Parts: sequence; C-alpha cells; structure tokens
Amino acid sequence: MSAPIPSLPTPAPVADVSGPTAAELLDFVRRTADDPALVAALPLDPEGRTWLRLDGPGGSEAWLIGWPPGTGTGWHDHAESIGAFTVAAGALREHSLAARLPTDGWKTLELNKGIDRTRELTTGRGRAFGQHHVHEVLNESGDEHAVSVHAYYPPLPQIRRYSRAGAVLRLEQTERPEDWQ
Repeated sequence: MSAPIPSLPTPAPVADVSGPTAAELLDFVRRTADDPALVAALPLDPEGRTWLRLDGPGGSEAWLIGWPPGTGTGWHDHAESIGAFTVAAGALREHSLAARLPTDGWKTLELNKGIDRTRELTTGRGRAFGQHHVHEVLNESGDEHAVSVHAYYPPLPQIRRYSRAGAVLRLEQTERPEDWQ
C-alpha cells in the first residue's frame, strides 16, 4: 500500500498589479468632474493655473486644474503613463500628434504632414490616451476660466516639454515629480 499523497497548500491569490486602464481613468475623471462641490472648491487665479491633488483609482495620480483665460500647457508628453482628462467647466482645446515618437535619443524631429489633430472639449467631454501621447492643452477663451480633471497611471515619472515651430518639434526639458509638486 502506498503512502497518501500529502495535500499541497492552496496558493495565495495573486494581487492585481496592472493598475487602472485608460478607460477606467476616463470613467474616474468623468465622475469626478460631475461633482459640483469639488469643482467649486478649486480656487481660481486670474493669472495662472491652479490645482488640487486628488486620490485617483488604483494608485493613479489625479488633479483638478483651473485654467484662466488664455493659458495652456505647451507641448508635452507624460512619458510611460497612460491618462485621461475631462472638462468640468468651460472649454479646452487639445492639439495632439497622431504618431508615436521615439522616446529617447533625439533632440529635434521633423514631423510628417497629416499627423496633427485638434479637439475642442467642452463641459462634460474628455478623452483617454496611451503612453508617450504628445499634446498641448489650451483655454482659448478670452474671459472664462475652464476647470478639468486629469488622471495618470502610473503616477507621472516625468514630463518631457517640447517647443514646436511648424513641422519641427524640439525637446526642451525633462521635468520630474519634484519639479512640480
């Protein structure tokens, strides 16, 4: 007679470390933008952008941002982070590039024709984006503040800032979290 086979312990469940998807971030920013008390709590400055850090889902980084008339971000990307943003009040315009750029090893690129995209995002409208998304966001209103909610996962490891002259995109600087927090 053979000895019984000992039972093996049941393995512990593996934690989901994948983080939220771009669709989940978009759902979060939309729900957050629908909170009138939160949007009203953001102090608005006539001179510059204001922001409040929020708790995003699944370890993401989130922000409520106020945009005075005529302000914008300049061209930038969010490195390896995916993201989403929604307009909670007012309107924002997004200019983006419909091309994946090389991530390292360049300072100047000549962009191909036909890769520029423009979106007008009014209250309640938003979008999600993948890694290395290059864009600029602007409040082109002459007299109205805009407010938006943004979320990124993983939390922003860096932001690369660019200048643009026609078809030429130039990497100007790389910022790290300690530069903006």
